Amino acid sequence: MKMKKRDIGLIGIVLLIAFLCWFIPYIRGQFTYKEAQLRITVDGEEYGVYSLEEDQVIHIGDTNVCVIKDGYVTMTEADCPDHLCMKQKRISKEGGTIVCLPNRVVLEITGDESLDAPDVVAS
Repeated sequence: MKMKKRDIGLIGIVLLIAFLCWFIPYIRGQFTYKEAQLRITVDGEEYGVYSLEEDQVIHIGDTNVCVIKDGYVTMTEADCPDHLCMKQKRISKEGGTIVCLPNRVVLEITGDESLDAPDVVAS
């Protein structure tokens, strides 16, 4: 069976739409106007909120240590038996999380809630 020009054009259009469906959300996540922050919760209660702009080492109680470096967050130390939290990828975008279940520690990237920008613009 031979491919016709219309078949090739249709395949190209489908590939272009698939690429745009991936690329547009990727770009929107990259260029956000909110300043990203790290919010740490321990046992469901907020432990602290830290800016990703400043490189620092954060000791979370006696159980975990996380590092903020170059806008990325990683869990570097944990006394849990499986160390799955240390094996998770580094996070930097809003919505990214690292969880240590045995110690009930959650690292979450959030936007800056202190900005006075509206969430929705209505016309």
